[in-house]
Amino acid sequence: MNSFSKKISRLALSLFFGSLFSVPSSRALDNGLALTPPMGWNSWNRFGCNVTEDLVKSAADALVSSGMKDAGYEYIVIDDCWQVSRDAAGNIVADATTFPSGIKALADYVHSKGLKFGIYSDAGTMTCAKRPGSRGHEYKDALQYAAWGVDYLKYDWCNTGTENAQAAYSTMRDALKSAGRPIVFSLCEWGSNKPWLWATDVGNLWRTTGDISDCWDCKKGHLSFVQIADLQVGLETYAGPGHWNDPDMLEVGNGGMTTTEYRSHFSLWCILAAPLMAGNDLKNMSPEIKEILTNKEVIAIDQDPLGMQGRRVRKNGDSEVWAKQLKDGGRAVVLFNRGAFEADISVSWEDLGYPGHLSAAVRDLWAKKDLGKSAGTFAAKVPSHAVLMLRVTP
Repeated sequence: MNSFSKKISRLALSLFFGSLFSVPSSRALDNGLALTPPMGWNSWNRFGCNVTEDLVKSAADALVSSGMKDAGYEYIVIDDCWQVSRDAAGNIVADATTFPSGIKALADYVHSKGLKFGIYSDAGTMTCAKRPGSRGHEYKDALQYAAWGVDYLKYDWCNTGTENAQAAYSTMRDALKSAGRPIVFSLCEWGSNKPWLWATDVGNLWRTTGDISDCWDCKKGHLSFVQIADLQVGLETYAGPGHWNDPDMLEVGNGGMTTTEYRSHFSLWCILAAPLMAGNDLKNMSPEIKEILTNKEVIAIDQDPLGMQGRRVRKNGDSEVWAKQLKDGGRAVVLFNRGAFEADISVSWEDLGYPGHLSAAVRDLWAKKDLGKSAGTFAAKVPSHAVLMLRVTP
């Protein structure tokens, strides 16, 4: 074989093996969206199936008037129960009683507020609330969402039978891509099939666990935010700009926990670079809840453009330290006391990846107060079920 023939043979082999092991670029997710974790509001945690056009409009109004839009929240997402049937052509039909103006008009209203509009469907034949799912109608539904002006799709995993999760979600990914409108794709697969292993090229975010519950000491079968945080340990390497681990929507302000516990919940979600989808009654939130949801210094940790998910760097019984690397070289730190009594919690600079002799400025992000400079370690007393959230800057 001459040298030219050898080169051709090597090229042929390269192309052959490349085709075996590479993912076709035309099928990979590359929508340029969610470069920081999505922020917004979803109807489900507070209102469940009791969702209406007027409720969604009032949520959009409140997102603006409360200062949440100014703090970075932008998506208004309708969850399950907006759809009732399909017409003779197979098009999805909204409930005319609860959404009399139609979904397009509602999306236009949300857009008029300078916000983005999201909707819900399911990879199965029916949604979790037994409404029509998208199985077999993915391309038709995606075209309908695009025509309505949808910017975000939450896609659930009920009534899927023996469907393959990766294949089912990839089908909807391709349908959304072909519809010609940028739509954030949120996979609500509950972590059953370990989506962090395959969903980077499929969705912008993927649920890692079952549904969150609004409780600290939850009954068996219900997940508290603390239990969900535990389940994020080890998943940090899979998250980044455009593709996020999703520990589920926020329960902040729904009444099942104390203000202290809600502050801990929000702090952990921000250190985890989690999507921040509020789920409370925005029209009727207390000043304390509003202060949690609109703390721009804490939100800036979640939205840091480096896109690194934080991790638990130390655990001593009920005392924990979580840390997150930031783009400016600083670190966000959460000292978290899960116990029933006040605890002394410390963090060493080595825990943060710094040399022990380094001098760094420390700021309390909830008190919005500079705590001076420290070298080597920082320690504080943390009340029961509370956090101290810090920004450490060399």
